Amino acid sequence: MNLNRTWLYSQFELTRLFATKRGWLAVTAFSLVWFMVLRYPIYNAVPFINSPEFEGFVSQLAGTVGLYSLVSWPEAELAIFWVIALFTFPMFSVFVTADQTVEDRNRGTVRFLTLRSTRFELLLGRFMGQVFILAVLIGLVCIATLIMMGIRDSGLVSSGLTKTLAIWAKLLITCLPFIALMSLLNLLTNSARMSIVFAILFFTIIASVITYVGDVYPMFSFLNFAIPGHHIGDITGWQSDAHFSLLVPIFQTVALLGAGQFILRERDL
Repeated sequence: MNLNRTWLYSQFELTRLFATKRGWLAVTAFSLVWFMVLRYPIYNAVPFINSPEFEGFVSQLAGTVGLYSLVSWPEAELAIFWVIALFTFPMFSVFVTADQTVEDRNRGTVRFLTLRSTRFELLLGRFMGQVFILAVLIGLVCIATLIMMGIRDSGLVSSGLTKTLAIWAKLLITCLPFIALMSLLNLLTNSARMSIVFAILFFTIIASVITYVGDVYPMFSFLNFAIPGHHIGDITGWQSDAHFSLLVPIFQTVALLGAGQFILRERDL
């Protein structure tokens, strides 16, 4: 595998987002949506969390879903952002990374590209390009949240910076298998739209069946690890012993990319 060619494929994804009108339109829409999230849910919820009237209620509610430790964070904006982002960015990544190789395959450009590179370089390069894009988008929202917290209390910036970096890393790792799943579905479908449809069917039907089978027959509970996002419940409350759970999305990503490479290698372009 040639890393330079892989990087060129990744760079193409970055160029398509940040150097085209269509890409900047998508970035603008993303920024507006998160501006509304920061302005209303996060900005307005912080005073309620810190108020004595709601402290007991919020603490009790958070404890029931494993979020009790987050209530004690002085960086309340980051706590709220973490919970919202953890459950929205994975699904957002499904939509934003829906077109990796499928359109090139439909146009016949994959054949031309693979004349000068391997199929795995194409698959991995496009995947890494989407990872870089998502890393930038997550980083921008993290910085905006940190700035908002700093405006409220500048003394929290130093401690909040460490948490912000940790949140950025955990969110990115959590999104990896979702991006890899779209890489795989791009090889099984004929359009980006159908890839999204298949992803929705996977998470609504197949994942539900796997979860049900694991609940009824505990011996098959290990199948839950095949579902991207299965580890989210283990890291939501910022548990100190949840570092092992972050290995789950990494293994899922490797497995999905491996399946994608096998399919891409065997199929006709």
